[in-house]
Amino acid sequence: MSMKQTGTLRKGTAAIAVSSLWLILSLVLSSPSAWGERLRTLKVGKEGDFMAAPCIRLGSDERISINFDEWSDDYSDLQYRLIHCNSDWKPSRLLESEYLDGFNIADLDDYAYSSNTFVHYVNYQLFLPSGNMNPLVSGNYIVEIFERDDPDTIIGEARFSIAEQTAEVRGGSSAQTDRGFKTEWQQLDLEVIPTDISISDPYTDLTVVITQNGAPESERRIHSPSRVDGKKVIYSHLPELIFKAGNEFRRFESIRTNYNDMNVDSVRYIGKNYHVWLTPDRERATSEYSYDETQHGRFLVREYSSTDSNLGADYVTVHFRLEEPEVLGADVYVEGEFTGYNLNESTRMRYDYGSGAYLLEMPLKQGSYNYRYVAVPRNGGKPESDVIEGNKYETRNEYRVQVWYKPPGARAERLISDVLLR
Repeated sequence: MSMKQTGTLRKGTAAIAVSSLWLILSLVLSSPSAWGERLRTLKVGKEGDFMAAPCIRLGSDERISINFDEWSDDYSDLQYRLIHCNSDWKPSRLLESEYLDGFNIADLDDYAYSSNTFVHYVNYQLFLPSGNMNPLVSGNYIVEIFERDDPDTIIGEARFSIAEQTAEVRGGSSAQTDRGFKTEWQQLDLEVIPTDISISDPYTDLTVVITQNGAPESERRIHSPSRVDGKKVIYSHLPELIFKAGNEFRRFESIRTNYNDMNVDSVRYIGKNYHVWLTPDRERATSEYSYDETQHGRFLVREYSSTDSNLGADYVTVHFRLEEPEVLGADVYVEGEFTGYNLNESTRMRYDYGSGAYLLEMPLKQGSYNYRYVAVPRNGGKPESDVIEGNKYETRNEYRVQVWYKPPGARAERLISDVLLR
């Protein structure tokens, strides 16, 4: 058994205490969970608010926090830059000087070494806006991370939004839908009310983007409202507002290695790190709905005895097991915010015909996790969770609603509202 590593003090002034909550809503890395990959556990969120969207208000004192690990015994000389994007995450036509006050390359020099862990890593963190990098306009932003001597090779990226919040969004979801009452669907009804902005033509200048539980495959884009009633821009009885209800996320905790936490069957030290076997899962499509208080797919890094879990949480190999007949013509994946909703070889399960179960081993930092199983047809098509998880109209989903405004002649869209509806 190897000796655990002793950490050093964090460099810089932005050290955080264990009580700080980090929203982990956006992970964009190739093969984010492959054992041996360089960067891991990239977390993006609104500072101090675990359940908020990765969005801050333009001109406020709110900040975006970004935190990730590099599996290494020594730090790397990393830098980052910001790219301003429209609602589709494609770069806008704005010049850097139009969307940013300050230099658009900065050193990522706030780092610290893992403390008392079997898997050695360096933890990095940064906050935006910063003293020398301040966004000037609303919109989507991509943070590109690269090495100082190779700025053209992006080794990781994080995504967040800045909203003007100059429009109010009202509404919610219901099991009474245009496809039936209390079936497998949920339907939204929305009202957008401009408060500190004038919209020249709501029928052509507004775009509403909706996602369910942060999953990119659930995204809907609405380019025209149902009607306008005075100041109210109404979105109602539109096909794009009908979502499959899905099911509550499954959960497990791996905050200790000397005890079987929630949904953990056993824990053992093998080789160079701990392995965590989850309690075997089964399909829920044919079972009755069972309410559970989940975090809508999120996860939180945590080690029960650490004063700073960002440095004290170890990486453990988590063993997922889904006891289910093989889904013909489709691949099955583990999905959640901790995977970045990426469907690749690192998140794809293999079917073991001997035991009649889907299996997956995945290295994850200790913490509390939400997850679900999705099936993806091999001949093309979107990921679907209902094959295994089912669709229960009672499910308490979280819908993120963004309202974008682009008047004629503008070179970029403005994000005038970004809200979560639960």
